[in-house]
Amino acid sequence: MKWETVSGYTCEKTGSKCSPLRTTKTPPPISTSKSMDHRSMMQSTNDLIPQNPENIPVPVPVSTSKYPFTITNGRLNPMAADFCHFRQSLSLCWSSVVFALEALEKLLRDFAVPLAKVSGERLVEFAHGWDSGWRKAGPRTGLLSVLENWEVVSGLVLRPGQRYRGEGGTEAAATHIQSCWRRYVARKAYLRHSRRKWAAETIAISWLMHTRKRCVRKALQARRVRQLENYRCRAQNLAANWKHIQSSKRTIIHIPSLGYSQRQRLNLRGFDVLQNKQINRLCDIRDSNVQVIYICPRHLGEDILDYYTSLLMRDGATDGTEKRTTGEASSCVSAFIILTPEAVDYFPTRNMCLSTLLKYSPHTLKRIKNLIQGKQAYIVGGVAHVDDLAVADELGVPILGPEPAVAQLYSTKSGGRRIFTGAEVDVPPGQADIYSLNQLHETLAELLTQNFDVQRWLFKIDSEHSGRGTAYCDICHLSCYKWALQEYHRHGPELWNTKWIQESVLLRYLDEIPEWLARHARPAKTSCYPNWARFRKTFLRQGGVVEAYPPSDSVTCLTVDLLLEPGGEVTMLSCGDQLHGSFQLEAIGSTVPQTSVHPETLHSICLRVGQACLQRLIVGYVSVDLATFLNHNTMEQKVWAINVDLTYSDQLAMTQMLLMMTGGTLNCRTGCLEVPMLIREKYCDHQIAAKPPVVNRYAVLGSRLFHSNLSMLYHNVFFMMCRAHGIGFNMKRKEGTVFALYDSSERCSIGMMTVSEDLQGALVTFARNLSVIHQEISSSKMQEETNFKELIKNIKDVLQMIVQNKLRAVKDKPAA
Repeated sequence: MKWETVSGYTCEKTGSKCSPLRTTKTPPPISTSKSMDHRSMMQSTNDLIPQNPENIPVPVPVSTSKYPFTITNGRLNPMAADFCHFRQSLSLCWSSVVFALEALEKLLRDFAVPLAKVSGERLVEFAHGWDSGWRKAGPRTGLLSVLENWEVVSGLVLRPGQRYRGEGGTEAAATHIQSCWRRYVARKAYLRHSRRKWAAETIAISWLMHTRKRCVRKALQARRVRQLENYRCRAQNLAANWKHIQSSKRTIIHIPSLGYSQRQRLNLRGFDVLQNKQINRLCDIRDSNVQVIYICPRHLGEDILDYYTSLLMRDGATDGTEKRTTGEASSCVSAFIILTPEAVDYFPTRNMCLSTLLKYSPHTLKRIKNLIQGKQAYIVGGVAHVDDLAVADELGVPILGPEPAVAQLYSTKSGGRRIFTGAEVDVPPGQADIYSLNQLHETLAELLTQNFDVQRWLFKIDSEHSGRGTAYCDICHLSCYKWALQEYHRHGPELWNTKWIQESVLLRYLDEIPEWLARHARPAKTSCYPNWARFRKTFLRQGGVVEAYPPSDSVTCLTVDLLLEPGGEVTMLSCGDQLHGSFQLEAIGSTVPQTSVHPETLHSICLRVGQACLQRLIVGYVSVDLATFLNHNTMEQKVWAINVDLTYSDQLAMTQMLLMMTGGTLNCRTGCLEVPMLIREKYCDHQIAAKPPVVNRYAVLGSRLFHSNLSMLYHNVFFMMCRAHGIGFNMKRKEGTVFALYDSSERCSIGMMTVSEDLQGALVTFARNLSVIHQEISSSKMQEETNFKELIKNIKDVLQMIVQNKLRAVKDKPAA
């Protein structure tokens, strides 16, 4: 046996557990909520099974304890009668109770409990469970469960700061304070370390990304410099061999790409259809030495492919009754190839320009390489883009066009005025390169002071196109205009050029111009810019031009297409008077050849503009817009150069179809469309066939016709409807109507060409066709979007003007 001393008394520790007491006990805490039967079963069978002290809830006393004793101030009095009675009753199992009793005493001392009443039975039960659990430290609630006044003691133990009032409280408080401080310092150091680590990782990743981007940027810059150098080298070879190339077999790679800025491309509806409106470039194959590879911005249906195949198999130079042989037909079909880049399927909504799509289409590039291998080839693009150089470098062929940087510089409205100024041609009164509001107001005040005959002023955004970025403001809304006009007439035109005389009017204009613009300036196309505030913001951000609208009620605009050959020659390819739609500044079509300006005058202007472009390293296809009107003061015709586009125009593409279908030639020097009329006669072997007679024809070309209801008709149904109304082309007489198709899915946009013996007949046929198509596909209950109505109205105005001019010519003709 072994004896141990506990709190001044001794006990004997046995090696075996004692049996539970055979007395009435308070129910154990774990079974207080159970029935009496279950409680008695637990007493008889599970007293020897150890219980987990953590699962013992705080008990509620049911009966008075048989062995109670008290602990005062955490100290047990071993001489107390109640404790001696409890000890004597449990002498056989005292060793298992000692450790629980010591733990209870320490708990009471630590929390300075003044009085604790212990239930002996509960202490024994708790000791049994604690001893069976290898004397692990029991929870505080388990020790308090052996007390009869557990509620009072528990409330005291749970009181904040009570631990530091008991035994060793000062040391415990110091230890707790030090641990909290160490935790705070460690936590702060950890957070600081984490922040520094995160910052270091962020800096390292950022620097790595910056380094990689810089390397990629340098590589791209080096690649673009190399592409530009290769472009210049190939351009020199193209210029040196241009005459030879034009007279020999060659392959033309047509890429009708619209290399606008990303903002412009994303704001254009049906961007792929817009790029495909020059599909008539295929008609270049009318030259037997030319093979065309046309890069299409969208997948074409079989209906369009069959249509253009049959169209291009016709020969306008032959009689319509003659048919091609099988060999001739196959050679004609092999003369053109239509390819669609595979990247079209990967970027359907990005509105990428065609050159970019082709750049990211390796399979299409590889096929083009195979097609042009060993042949003379060059690229004819659209609106210049930097990816044009990448495509040309990949294919190893030259580009018939200017450098992208040069094109971007001179294709703006301000750049066009610089070209016209260098060419010494007449331009509207105005000012270019405006970037601030004060500059706009001051420039406009000076222009108003010096040009009293101008009734409307135009504001053009530099980078916009097709009349989208144009606004106007009429001078009649300016309140001080009448007073300024009186001042002008009072001083006279000779004295008015003196600055001090203009000063009062200039200052008055400066005061009223801001309000005048805010209230009366209107964008020409509200779908692009809904109000003047939005337009002015873009105008000042991108720069623009202020210029006068021709001071006349009858203004005719015309477009001339030039080819600036690499060899230095300027060739006029097409010329036509514009036809407008809903507003005067957007051209929908044209009448070819033009009849508003004397051909020699027009040729002189275009030659000077072409030479000015060549001096600025601009080659390729250039489109020049002119405006002509009658000066009421001198009764002389004025011609103003108003715009230049360094690109292949829609009018030129339609002209190629015109020449393909008629087999004629457009002589811009004489202003005539000459068409040969073949006469089928039988000649003897010794007779020489007579040269076929040549007749003049006039054509109306419309490349931007739009009607939303056209999507309801498939192309074969549309052509059946046209044939039912007698709309078609007579190959024998070289007269009639030909359509241009752009897409198979939406089918809302088409092109149309009418050819007749005189201009009046071509206009009447064009207007009749539009009216018939509109009536067939429209009804009063349907809401359609179309430009047919406005175009018909403008054609009627032109026809009325033609009739008036004929009557005036008859009156002015002297009698014989």
